[in-house]
This record gives sequence, C-alpha cells and structure tokens, in this order.
Amino acid sequence: MTRDLLKDMQAYRDDLTAIRRDIHQHPETAFEENRTSDVVAAKLSEWGIPVHRGLGKTGVVGTLKGNRPGQRSIVLRADMDALNLQEKNTFAHKSVHDGKMHACGHDGHTAMLLGAARHLAKHPDFAGTLHFIFQPAEEGEGGARVMIEEGLFEMFPCDAVYGMHNMPGLKLGEFAIRPGAMMAASDTWSAVFRGTGGHGAMPHMGTDPTMPAGAFITTTQGIIGRNVNPQHAAVVSVGHIAAGSYGSPNVIPSEVTIRGTARSYTPEDRDLLERRLGEIAQGIASAHGCTAEYHYLRRYPPLRNAPEQTALALKAAALTVGEAKTDGDVEPLTGAEDFAFMLEKKPGAYILIGNGGSISDGSCHYVHTPHYDFNDQILVTGAAYWVNLVDVELGDAR
Repeated sequence: MTRDLLKDMQAYRDDLTAIRRDIHQHPETAFEENRTSDVVAAKLSEWGIPVHRGLGKTGVVGTLKGNRPGQRSIVLRADMDALNLQEKNTFAHKSVHDGKMHACGHDGHTAMLLGAARHLAKHPDFAGTLHFIFQPAEEGEGGARVMIEEGLFEMFPCDAVYGMHNMPGLKLGEFAIRPGAMMAASDTWSAVFRGTGGHGAMPHMGTDPTMPAGAFITTTQGIIGRNVNPQHAAVVSVGHIAAGSYGSPNVIPSEVTIRGTARSYTPEDRDLLERRLGEIAQGIASAHGCTAEYHYLRRYPPLRNAPEQTALALKAAALTVGEAKTDGDVEPLTGAEDFAFMLEKKPGAYILIGNGGSISDGSCHYVHTPHYDFNDQILVTGAAYWVNLVDVELGDAR
C-alpha cells in the first residue's frame, strides 16, 4: 500500500516543487502572508475543497468530508510565514524581497500539506472530516494562538490536531517523534539596571550599573546549575545588551539593558526561571547601589505530544517509509513552536521529517540561517505521510 501511494503521489512532485519554490521566492512574514494565502486558497478551491479565510488575518482553512459516514474530525496544520533574514543563496528561486527569507522550511510545509489535500480530494475514502489549516505567523508572533482566540476550534471542531516540521541533519525522509515534551517553552525576559553613571575616571562619584549588569549575566547560569533539577533541561541565554555611547568610552552609562530568552519543559521549571531571574536582578542591583526593572514575557508554551496521537503519527510514518526509518523516542528540542497552543486545547502530535545532510560536516544548513533551503526531495514523502495519517485516523489503517 505504501509503495503504491508513494508511486501515485510522485505524479505531484513537479507541481509541488514549483509551488514550494514559488512560495520561497516570495517570502512573507507574520500576518502579511497575503500572496501565500492567495496561492493556498486558489489551489484548494481548484481541487474542490471549500475554503475559509481570515482567521489570524491571513489564515486559510480548507475542509474536506470523507465519502464514508463518520463523526470524527481532525486537523492537519502547516505554517506559511517567513523570517526577517537576508538570504545568501544564489539559486534561481532565492528570495526577491530583501531582508525576508523562508529560512525555516514553511514553504515546504505548505507545499506538503497542499499535496496531501490534492490527493485526498481525489480519493476521499475516509470516514469523518479533515480540516487543512494553513497558519500565519508561527515565527514569534503566535499565529496559532491568534487563530484559536478568533474562534478556530469553535468554527472547525476537531478531535485531534497534527503538525510536522522538517529537520536538517535528520536523515533524508526519515521521521522522529516522542510522546510528552517534544519542544520547550520559549519566554523572553529583560532587566534594566539603573544608576547615576558618571565620569569613567572618577567612578566613586556615582553608581555604575555596568557592575550589577555584568554580575547578573554570569550569575544567571547558576539558576541552571544550582536551581533546576539536574534531571531536567532548561536554558537561559543573553541575546541583547545595550548601554552607553560608542563615541564616549570615558562615560559610565546610567542605564544598562539586557534581554534574553529562557527555555523549559515543565510549568514548575518555567515558574522557577521567571522567579529566579527577577530575584537575581533585584538582589545584585541593590548590592551595587543601583535599581533594576525586570520583565518576563511568556511567549510559547512547551509543546507536548499526547501518547495516543503520537502512536498514531508514528504508525503513519512507518506506513510511509518503513519502521526502520522512524524514531519514536527522539530527544526533546530546546526550540519552540506555536503549534503548542493547539496542543494545549486538543490532543495531538507534532512530528519531524528529515531534511537530510549533516550540520557538522557542512553538507546542510540549519534552519534560521541565510543559506538554508528546504529539500524538495521530501515533498512527496511528507505529503504521503499526511495521507497515511488520515488513513490511520479516519480510514482502515487505525
């Protein structure tokens, strides 16, 4: 069955490649995916799939009912947005928009789900309802959360939700997943240290906020080493520091701003990171005669796969490429994904598909880098996975 499905879907390869490269060439960032959503909606309509537009501003939902009676309904989701990044590739389908690039493979995710929609529209041999969700603004803006807040699951009720992401460095076309925590919570924090500043030659005449700022940066790692359970994983990283004037190195600044990210997998560790970062900022500032203004923004929750849906996704992957090319216990990633908002509302699973190559030997580039490109060789494989998942969930393979 799997070989026949993959063989049948090879007929879509050139079309999917053309769609993927067209989207790559015309990247659109969060909530601005107007052209991309036009392409998606036109394709779904062409294949006879009813389309709803406007959730999350540019989101597209296609709904397909099976030709057999059934009450169960599932969501298959792909993200559409690009990143604010200057592409350095030189191939023909490189970005035509300066400073914008499909550097995470959402162009491929969209094309794979379109391939599945096309096949299933021609072969709706399942019992129940499918919702194909093409989501905007995954990259930092929480498009999934916005669609949910605007009534996604009230308008399109479902029993389970599924997502997929490409993974450079994972062998080409192989699949990896795990039950429970699959990806980390992603939070942003900031600490602004304030003193009087002063003349660099006479530091005793004022209070120097660079001192608590420097101590804060090094002390935060003690949270990971001494507060977080050693059997857990968590990350605190500094990503931005701003202070003083480049042209006045002899002036002690009166203010130092530090911003960074915090990653965790459990609610308890998330609470711990938020509390300890604030305590350290305030305590160190006070010890140096300064003040600290601290903020912690909870952005994406941890992505947690439900055990039952994880098993079904793994079964669909095995049907697609064989059990030897699937991993049901992959290590969690410290990256984040706003599909986690959907998994907070509905049971479901998020799987990785190998983009091939090796990061260590330079034979591929990781996501969010200017030389990355989605591997077109997995377009049909990913689309076939979606079709097999429908068969597992709503068809004869469950």
